[in-house]
Amino acid sequence: MKKLFYTLAAVGFVIVTANSARSQEDVVDIHKQIETLGNTKPIPVALSGFTGEGAEVLKFDLTVQGFSFVAPDAAQYLISGSDAGVVTGSLTDKFAKRVLLSRSYNGASLRRQAHAFADDIVFAITGKKGIGQTKIAYKSQPAGYGVGEIYVSDFDGANAQRITKDNAIVAKPAWAPGKLALYYTSYALDNPDIFYHSLTTGQRSKIAAYSGLNTSAAVSPDGSKIAMVLSKSGSANIWVCNADGSNLKQISHGDEDSSPTWSPDGSWICFATKHSERRRLAKVPAGGGTVQYLNTTGAPNPTEPDWSPDGKWIAFTSQMHDFNLCVMPVDGTNTPAVLVEGQNPSWSPNSRTLVFNRSMGYRQVLSVLDVFTKQYKDCARATGSSSQPAWAK
Repeated sequence: MKKLFYTLAAVGFVIVTANSARSQEDVVDIHKQIETLGNTKPIPVALSGFTGEGAEVLKFDLTVQGFSFVAPDAAQYLISGSDAGVVTGSLTDKFAKRVLLSRSYNGASLRRQAHAFADDIVFAITGKKGIGQTKIAYKSQPAGYGVGEIYVSDFDGANAQRITKDNAIVAKPAWAPGKLALYYTSYALDNPDIFYHSLTTGQRSKIAAYSGLNTSAAVSPDGSKIAMVLSKSGSANIWVCNADGSNLKQISHGDEDSSPTWSPDGSWICFATKHSERRRLAKVPAGGGTVQYLNTTGAPNPTEPDWSPDGKWIAFTSQMHDFNLCVMPVDGTNTPAVLVEGQNPSWSPNSRTLVFNRSMGYRQVLSVLDVFTKQYKDCARATGSSSQPAWAK
């Protein structure tokens, strides 16, 4: 196969993906693999020639997308190349004896080049787009408690940038779909208000600043609406408004409603609530209507739901003695699977990987989890006590 060369712009580069056409014999193992929550066998790959930052990135990206690193004789796919100055690499299907990918990358940092190579590997093997070049937002508290700031970074915690300078309590960042913009809650004006913040201009505006609680903004998939938690009617309930804060409407009337999340088609909002003295997950039509309760048997005290972009799954936090990360099918065909300890899950665009936070001593750390294999990696480059991550879609 002829080696291809790609130049990456420093920001916003586009990778042309590999041709994934393969014979039926080549793809039997992958396409017949049944993905079950927490019990799927990872795809075995072997890595050679990478010794520095490139190896670190490749191992992180591929582990949290369902791959495991093994010796060459146990691998189905062989990844070889170099991260000496620039990333060059090739991918070989050992069973089919076919080179699937051979490329060199330049024009950006070595780390970005390695993310691009990882994305190409994922697409060449699975036919699905990788997540190596995606972003997350989160709150970070340097002291481990109290005031904090909103940050944006690569999905693995690298290249973190502070977005706010409020020196105040902040919470619940949420991305505006398809935009470099965030919604979040800040006590900058001595009240928990929701702000809209453009990351390109740095300008921000108040979206909800009613007396009492204004928090947990969740943007509809088309970006036109926002669901949020307000206490302006006396208790914490779910409200929906236009993206600029206008046309406000209350759509839930329960006790202690929290954590709204939209279905991918924008027709439903899932949220946590208290019903008959128990914490429950529920959903309601986005325009208002009858509330339907979800079955989370085996995962008590559910909260912080997040609906997967493909519409199939809801991730949430369950609390008994510890906080646990759970995932359930939206159609209720199976009970929730308890995956790992942690809380505040947020789906990646690939609908199989979650970012969340978990306790490590006195602080919270961000971690990234492949929900089908239960493999996860900590985002070691995200400093401070970091929590409430939100993945850009």
